[in-house]
Amino acid sequence: MSELSDRIKDVIDNEPVALFMKGTPQFIMCGNSDRALRALREAGAPVTAVNILADPAIRQELSELSGWPTIPAVFVKGELVGGADITQELAESGELTKILEERLGPDYRSAAGEERVVDVLEPAQR
Repeated sequence: MSELSDRIKDVIDNEPVALFMKGTPQFIMCGNSDRALRALREAGAPVTAVNILADPAIRQELSELSGWPTIPAVFVKGELVGGADITQELAESGELTKILEERLGPDYRSAAGEERVVDVLEPAQR
């Protein structure tokens, strides 16, 4: 695996909710990324975002790792949830909240509103 692939995998595996999107939560560059982020925000999810527009290699590596061909891509506790349509449908049905509670615990909302952006092109700052 490449270094970039390792960094992407680290975000997927170690962040409670990872959103690979076009843009950032503060500067959204795509309607579908906006819909996925809104669904996560409404469910009270803590979101760690990765801007795939920073380098085309991010999208390529993410697709190879996850098998998911489109952006956005939402992962909860290392598991792919889906893209904008799936995330929005899960939110509307109440299933997204159930998934978040099951995978993150019933108090996951204590970190609600927490949004951060991770740059997978740079070595992790841990």
